[in-house]
Amino acid sequence: MKLSPEQIEQFDRDGYLFFPSLFRPDEMAVLHGELPALYSQHRQEIIREKGSDAVRTVFAAHLMNEAFAKLGRHPRMIEPVTQLFGESVYMHQYKVNGKQAFDGDVWQWHQDYGTWKADDDMPDARAMNVAVFLDDVNEFNGPLLFIPGSHQLGAIDASHDLSTTSYPLWTIDNDVIRKLVDRGGIVAPKGPAGSMLLFHSCLVHGSPSNMSPWNRTIVYLSLCAVSNHIRQFKRPDWIAHRDFTPIEALADDCLTNRSVRIDALPLAKAA
Repeated sequence: MKLSPEQIEQFDRDGYLFFPSLFRPDEMAVLHGELPALYSQHRQEIIREKGSDAVRTVFAAHLMNEAFAKLGRHPRMIEPVTQLFGESVYMHQYKVNGKQAFDGDVWQWHQDYGTWKADDDMPDARAMNVAVFLDDVNEFNGPLLFIPGSHQLGAIDASHDLSTTSYPLWTIDNDVIRKLVDRGGIVAPKGPAGSMLLFHSCLVHGSPSNMSPWNRTIVYLSLCAVSNHIRQFKRPDWIAHRDFTPIEALADDCLTNRSVRIDALPLAKAA
């Protein structure tokens, strides 16, 4: 999957691209069918909401589940990023964010590169997220909120919030957010399951809590240019991966083609 010159120009201006219904329903059904078994496990890679058993995030799902491993090598997700960076990428982070009905908590305003720089010593913002909606995302179930153009400011000062939610985050001050919104506004990409987002690691974003009766599951691949790999290893390797091997994309039909197999899943049997 290649981006057009117009799409590259839009990405440079806004910091994100949205591809509604890029994946077919049968492809999403494969992944959705794996969620109950994934969520039922109690292990360190699965973070639950504060004061609840609801799943907030599953880290490294591609190392414990074959379907999610295939998604982590899908050409529709890998090729646009290698095109933008002009080099191969590795998987810095992989997560399934649950934001479950009624229980999905807020993700505060932040930049992903802020965390990657502070916690992992990633040299530059040559990393980005590619995200796929496993559920329909609407205005009620906690959609992602972006501040268009905010990536152009580079890394913004942030403070380490260790108490608001069950997962610590480097968050941006409310006064700064007001100024950014006055400058660029807020958008909330919404669409059916199978839609894909690609967004810059300095794009300021967050999401509100999910008070609706509908789950809002999104899978995030955080892809980093191989030359830009992290230099600090204080976080567990299931959060910030230390394997800098370039990702080799699979065939485009990998999700539904049962003959495509991935044998090495290091965390598949770990408890």
